[in-house]
Amino acid sequence: MWKVFLKELKEVVRDKKTMFFMILLPLLLFPVIIGGVAYFSSKAAQDAQNKVLKYTLLNAGAAPTLATVIQEAEGFEQVELADGIDIRQWVKDEHVDFVLEFPDGFVAQPLASGQHNVQLYYNGAGFNAIKSRLEKLIEPIASEAQREAFNSLNITEEQQKVLITPISLEEINVADTRENIGEVIGGMVAYVVFILCLQGGMIPAADLGAGEKERGTLETLLISPIDRNKIVFGKFLTIAVAGVTTALITVLSMAIWGVIAGQGLAIEAISNFLVAIDVLDLILVFLMLIPVVAIFSALLLSLSIYAKTFKEAQGYMGPLVVFVIVPVVLAAMPGIELEGVWAWVPLTNVALAMKELIKGTMDYYQLIGIFASTAIIAGLLLGFCVHWFNKEKVLFR
Repeated sequence: MWKVFLKELKEVVRDKKTMFFMILLPLLLFPVIIGGVAYFSSKAAQDAQNKVLKYTLLNAGAAPTLATVIQEAEGFEQVELADGIDIRQWVKDEHVDFVLEFPDGFVAQPLASGQHNVQLYYNGAGFNAIKSRLEKLIEPIASEAQREAFNSLNITEEQQKVLITPISLEEINVADTRENIGEVIGGMVAYVVFILCLQGGMIPAADLGAGEKERGTLETLLISPIDRNKIVFGKFLTIAVAGVTTALITVLSMAIWGVIAGQGLAIEAISNFLVAIDVLDLILVFLMLIPVVAIFSALLLSLSIYAKTFKEAQGYMGPLVVFVIVPVVLAAMPGIELEGVWAWVPLTNVALAMKELIKGTMDYYQLIGIFASTAIIAGLLLGFCVHWFNKEKVLFR
């Protein structure tokens, strides 16, 4: 078995395409992609804040103070509305970014006139910061009108607070930083790692089964004095090592880039979260991956053995991604906890366990049952793989 394993491992290492997907992709490209998405998202938000907004004011004479504030603010350019033009069509045709229509009696005291309803017309289909930028201009004027109204009623500042917020709900979050951040990224980590383990094993699996058929080397291997079961175990271990290596490199890469981002960009939350994670929990997360990788490896090798060609094997393996994504997405959904039925759903229970380990709220005794049940499934699938490899009609169909 070890001779087959070492022989297959050497071939995997020599294959540049496999090494690209196993090492280069998770080590460099994923951080670059994630960093690129974060950079362009931040730049889009910054551009939206700095963009010069074209606008039209209707009935501006009713609110001269607010109209003047907008007209004098940087980043705004006024455009007059042509006669007989529908306001909605004016905005849709992108003559302006927004239209602000003031009601009559805007300057009157709010207590006498009631709430002022200023209508804002804009196209909300795209990303923009129109409303937030206008609120920054309106808020000081609204606060001043509110203060004057309270003064006219001879209400003290303390009474003003009570009237504005009669019931105050004070939040006291007992969860620590690790638990809060772990709840958000715990499910994401399981999702990424599972997919990478599967992706990392796909190319070696396709090559070790269907690839050997295409090259005509499978027959040579079968007539060698090595037991067929040991051949399967050797190939199985090679695929498992490839999958684990890919996942391990990715996790380490993300951790290193996370530390760099935490220090370089002074993101205190990331730094605190990484410091708070116990080494034991990280080791347990890795150990929980072992039976999962075994399941993936057995499935991939079975499909590769059945396929006639490398291309056909890849065609069978593609839909497997869906069967992996669904249980992991379920684990990331709100309200799904590691209890009851969910503790026994394959893959979902492992993803939930990894999430709890990252949060630091795992009941370690539960891991025994989850690990055992997942290992049993992996063992059954490996047994099926061995059974299939011993059937001539499958190998040479």
